[in-house]
Parts: sequence; structure tokens; C-alpha cells
Amino acid sequence: MNAFPIDYIEPVFRPPSEAKSLILQVTNGCSWNNCTFCEMYTAPQKKFRVKPVEELDAELERMVKAMPYLARIFLADGDAMTLSYRRLKEVLECIRKHYPNIERVTAYCLPRNLKNKTVEQLQELRDLGLTMVYVGCESGDDTVLEKVQKGESYESSKEALLKLKAAGIQSSVMILNGLGGRKYSEQHAINSAKLMNETQPEFVSTLVVSFPMGEQRFREGFGGEFEPLTQEDLFQEIRTLLANLELDNTVFRSDHASNYLVLKGTLGADKQRLLDKVDTAINQPGIIPLRQEWQRGL
Repeated sequence: MNAFPIDYIEPVFRPPSEAKSLILQVTNGCSWNNCTFCEMYTAPQKKFRVKPVEELDAELERMVKAMPYLARIFLADGDAMTLSYRRLKEVLECIRKHYPNIERVTAYCLPRNLKNKTVEQLQELRDLGLTMVYVGCESGDDTVLEKVQKGESYESSKEALLKLKAAGIQSSVMILNGLGGRKYSEQHAINSAKLMNETQPEFVSTLVVSFPMGEQRFREGFGGEFEPLTQEDLFQEIRTLLANLELDNTVFRSDHASNYLVLKGTLGADKQRLLDKVDTAINQPGIIPLRQEWQRGL
């Protein structure tokens, strides 16, 4: 018998910044699950399912006995925000019932998750504790998005990010370094920067696209023309992204375990410092310590 108060269907993923949060699995898997770069929810046991609020209530009732104080809760799995406004409200009210002093609730978010939610509804969810979501934009380039079967576009991502900002919910946007391969690298970087400039998210992070379970599914979308980026190519793409970013006050992070080169700063204040660091990594190899292959991962 599992002694832990919450029953998880493994594997469970979370953003690095949620390491100290309670992971509350309100859905299993991802309702979209077509992105060719993502193998996170393809295992048979990860078929999409919504957990009834009654189950969540019972889990939280057990949890509060084991841990009476929690500051943060992350709503898993990859697609919790696909739930309707009504169901999300019930989930957040359930959390409030057991943890009335919770400081923040967060979740992954696909742009499509917000299409049928109004700004007013999102504001109400924010007031119930949903303070930030992690938005997987991946790219601002429509060609790249189509080839990886993201099911989103520049405009759908822009609409979602602006809706979040209007509702007062912070957004942490993920961009995938290397997603377009060599052929589409420049337009991927430039259009991703353009998307960020038009929406001014509070946080932007970059991850390096990787394929621990193989590349075949991903490559099929490119019709044989995908050429992965070398380490130096990845740095050049990041440099193009940074050079084209015009952000007022956005925390930028390129420190995920998949990244070779760790970058941290606030844009635009630290833009030139970050560009200088990338230039040093490109032009003076060995000066800046990089992650070794054995240190990298998802």
C-alpha cells in the first residue's frame, strides 16, 4: 500500500522552479499529445484523464494531515489548464479549503487552453490562487510550429499571452533551442523574439530540444530535411534570439539541465552582458564552463 497521501500515475514532470512545490495531479497526460518533440506522455498509462474533484479532495485531506503547511502547489500533468473554467475553479476552491494560506498555484499551459476562457474568468482563477502558468510556446515561427505538430501559431500564442497579462496571471514562456534544425534556425529565433517582444512575458526560458527516445517521429515532420544543430549552432541561435529581444523587465533563464551554456539575467538590463557571454562561448571555447553531455538531461 502506498503510504504517500497522493497517488501518482508515473512518470510525472514539473518545471525546475517547482522543486519545492506539492505536485497535485489533476489530470493525467496531455489532451493534445501530438507534438513530435515531446515523449513525456506517450506511455500507455499516460492516456489523458481528468481526475474527479472528489479524488483531489480526498488526497488533499490526507495531505494536510501529513503536511499542514504548504506554500506552493503545481497542477500536473502537462495539460491541467485544458480543464474548463468551472472545473478549475472547483479545483482551486478545493485547494483553498485545505490550504487557506497557500501562496501560489501554478500549472503548465498550452495557448489553446485559454481560447474559451475570458479575461474575467482568468482573473477569478487568479484571485483563487492561480498566479502563474508555464506556457509552452516552443517557437514563434509558424513553419516550425507546423512541422512539429504543435497545433498552435504565432497568433494563437500571442492571443493567449496577452490574455494572461490582461488577467494579471504571470506567464513563464518556454522556447526550444534547436527546434527548427539548421534550415529554420534563424527564422525560429527571430520570430520567437518577435513573439516575446509583442507580449512581454514575466519569464522566458530556453531548453535544448532533445530526443531520449529517438528522433524518428520528429524527423518525419520535416520530410527528411531536419539537420540538428551542433553545440556552436545552438549558441548562435541563442545569440540571434537575444539580439532580437526587446524586453522591458523579463527574467531570462537558460539554465535547464538540457542547456550546455547557462545564462541568467533580466532583459533588457542584462542583454549586453548575456550577449557577451554567448560571444565568449562561441569565439573562445573553454573560457566559460559548459555542461558536459553526462550532466545534461530532461
